[in-house]
Amino acid sequence: MGETSQQQIGDVGEEALVQRLVAKLPGSPSVIIGPGDDCAVVETGSDEWLLLKTDCLIESVHFHRGTDPERVGAKALNRALSDIAAMGGLPRHALVTVAVDARRSVSEIEGWYEGMIAAAERFDCVIVGGETSSLPGEGAVISVSLTGVVEPGNCVKRSGAKIGDVIVVTGRLGGSFESGRHLDFLPRIPESRFLVQEAKVSSMMDLSDGPGSDLPRLAKASGVGFRLDREKLPLHEGVTMDRAIRDGEDYELLCTMPPEEFARIKERWKSRFPETELTVIGVITEEVETDLVSGWEHFQKS
Repeated sequence: MGETSQQQIGDVGEEALVQRLVAKLPGSPSVIIGPGDDCAVVETGSDEWLLLKTDCLIESVHFHRGTDPERVGAKALNRALSDIAAMGGLPRHALVTVAVDARRSVSEIEGWYEGMIAAAERFDCVIVGGETSSLPGEGAVISVSLTGVVEPGNCVKRSGAKIGDVIVVTGRLGGSFESGRHLDFLPRIPESRFLVQEAKVSSMMDLSDGPGSDLPRLAKASGVGFRLDREKLPLHEGVTMDRAIRDGEDYELLCTMPPEEFARIKERWKSRFPETELTVIGVITEEVETDLVSGWEHFQKS
């Protein structure tokens, strides 16, 4: 009891903390997918499943003070929209909670909302309410709760990867935060819908923490290993291979599929999304690759 009570979050890390908390949660017959995926999935009794997602944006972690408010607001909503895309779904309704210190300007908060509203409208989503709260010190937190829908046949989990599947990523990776791309990305919702409707995608998630963290999570959920072909990583200009693996904040899609499926759809992909690459970066194996540099993790000690 003494040792556990004195243990700090930084000692166990984000992954272990989440596992301990999830173990305490009760299940329900209506829950199709619970904690551990990009969204929770709930049975509704209709021909669509309900997607549930919550995410937060924290000043000095996800954006710097003084950043253009509309870009901050867009990122706050787009992060959650990216997780809806990772499940193969479509967004519907959002609730927004804003917690700030009392000395914030009203115009900055309004700018956040203008950015969120524009992002929502782009993907046929509606902000329907929320909450505001004060913080005891300087800082800001924007929390978004989002609902979406997905057809049962199009819902893709992290846990479906099969040995022999190729590992595929959309777009390019690395250098997102320092370049400002982390504020201006677009959720891959159209791309996701293409993949789940046109290809037999076996697993999928969004790349928020980099392949160094997210690929092992996908493999662990699927009970498989992987081999990453570093030379094939699609890099943004000026970004090193290691940076692409560990930087995070790319919000691209990471998915797996049989190699014959990739061969079948790659030309159609190029025709439909000529400005967005679709690249095979590895293969699902029995053995886990152990020398992969880690990506971002909250609470990690330097």
